[in-house]
Amino acid sequence: MKSLGIQLKEDEVKFLSEFIKKGTKKAREILHANILLVANKGEKDTRIAEILSTHRQTVWRIKKRYIEEGLESALKDKPRPGQPKKYEIKHETEIAALACTAPPEGRKKWTLELLQEELRTRKGFETITRESIRLI
Repeated sequence: MKSLGIQLKEDEVKFLSEFIKKGTKKAREILHANILLVANKGEKDTRIAEILSTHRQTVWRIKKRYIEEGLESALKDKPRPGQPKKYEIKHETEIAALACTAPPEGRKKWTLELLQEELRTRKGFETITRESIRLI
């Protein structure tokens, strides 16, 4: 893996310096900004990884992403793979609203099982599980 040299523009250096200092950011975004700032000073990937307590591969990947896709892409994480969200906010709202209603006759409160039984009779919730309800 060949080391990639980067040269940030003056406005990018200023932006990254401000980015690190102000507001609330994800730790990974701050790490990515620091990688770019240290790389801009001409440090080797191994040294940058050592300074920032990260892996050399991470340094190389962030520099490569900066070169190919620009600053914004280098700072932000790409979406991670995984099962797509099954229920949208409107479904979650409907579940929460149901849980806030009076429980069925003869019950003191809603349980996950009761919510599941009731929801499975409704359109869009035919396969909902207790765990999905619990997470919502």
